Amino acid sequence: MRAIQVTMAAGLALAPMGAGAEPIAPAQISQRVLDDLRDLGGVPGLGAAVWKDGAVVWSGSSGAADLAAGRPVTSDTIFRLASVSKLITVTAAARLREQGALDVDAPVQSLVPALNPKWPTLTARQLAAHTAGVPHYQAVDANRGKVHHASVSEALKVFKDRDLLFAPGSRYNYSSYGYTLLSAEIEAAARRPFLDYVAAEITPGLAIRVDATGRLKEASVAYEVEGDKVAPAAPHDFSYTWAGGGMSATAPALAAFGGRLLDGQVVSRSTFDWMLVPAVFNDGKPVVERGEAIGFGWRTLKDEDGETVARHAGAADGARSALVLYPQRRFAVGLLSNALWASSIEQSAMTMSAPFRGAEAWGSMRPCPTQAKAYAGAFDDKPIAGTVSFTVENGLCVGVMSVDGPFAKWMNDLPQKDATAVRLVGLDPRGGLARAALVTPAGAYELRPATSVGAYVARLGPTRSVSLTFAAQ
Repeated sequence: MRAIQVTMAAGLALAPMGAGAEPIAPAQISQRVLDDLRDLGGVPGLGAAVWKDGAVVWSGSSGAADLAAGRPVTSDTIFRLASVSKLITVTAAARLREQGALDVDAPVQSLVPALNPKWPTLTARQLAAHTAGVPHYQAVDANRGKVHHASVSEALKVFKDRDLLFAPGSRYNYSSYGYTLLSAEIEAAARRPFLDYVAAEITPGLAIRVDATGRLKEASVAYEVEGDKVAPAAPHDFSYTWAGGGMSATAPALAAFGGRLLDGQVVSRSTFDWMLVPAVFNDGKPVVERGEAIGFGWRTLKDEDGETVARHAGAADGARSALVLYPQRRFAVGLLSNALWASSIEQSAMTMSAPFRGAEAWGSMRPCPTQAKAYAGAFDDKPIAGTVSFTVENGLCVGVMSVDGPFAKWMNDLPQKDATAVRLVGLDPRGGLARAALVTPAGAYELRPATSVGAYVARLGPTRSVSLTFAAQ
């Protein structure tokens, strides 16, 4: 994965740090990143929450849940979860496995016999890891959100007679319909409707439920964003895959769900750890997509500090979502949007929550470079240059950096509104710029010190890099 490198020019004056100054509240930093992310991304509203050591320690809200009514996002705003719904589904399956009611390696057909008789046997483990060969949405499904299915069994009829894409266990193909089938198996094993089982056994007491858009006053309006244009999304019925993308939640409830998993309150901690073990294909090779190992629904990777991160994101009409867990430190963060946009939302959630993750990683203090006026560097090995300015606001180091050329083209080729500048927000609660959030229309990325003196590094993605040097003029 390539990186951004930032180097402060020699002799650049820096804002001094006050001795014994009170640390900045992590909530102040994370809220600033959330606000900047919403503003640059052009989405109407965002909700976020951090769960740490047994409790939700921060709930952030930004923007509007209903533009026409002037209703703001609050901690009680319900957002669509999109594919983050899959984490609830695999937890239901894992709980049944733990109780001895579901064999995840037995043929699905033993519990759900009404499937295409031409299908070979496939398993819950394969469905959870997207290796069963069940198709995802196809051209014939273009109007899938316009039909209501009263039950999982009825939704199963949408695709159960189609051909599998490949022999189960031989390849990877992301499939929300596969999760509809998994929910049918859960129903059979639990002997009760899927949504009832989830409410009673997986999310009791949490504001997590089937999609509430247009049905509950707490639910956000779902929006479509195209450039500077924002409009309500068309009504969409997710009953064809409640299990794969049809649930909704508040941000605090989503973070608390993640926390309950880390604390062994829904399934045992050993079962949760089992869910993170990478699945394997028939030939024994691990299932990996875009650098993430695919387990029992969860995706895992190592962060820049070598720590395991478990996560999943979602995208749907009127929604962009992420739940990120740090299993080694009892830490969870949820980030939810009421519009579909191009954000690197998992990285945004990780960056935004960094101030809450402890001071051991911050390293040496780096004062805010308030005298910086310009930068030069390269994006994907192409030269870039522009202006930059930093200020200290209530102890927080914040900056604005103009963008042009290839860096701007990359961002502005995405569907959200165009931008002429990106923002920098110091993440270190001690102040200064030991680390920062680089907030762009495409997401928020963590800027951190590199090995060379005065340099910084941030991950943008698997193929892109930009190098920058700050200078006084």
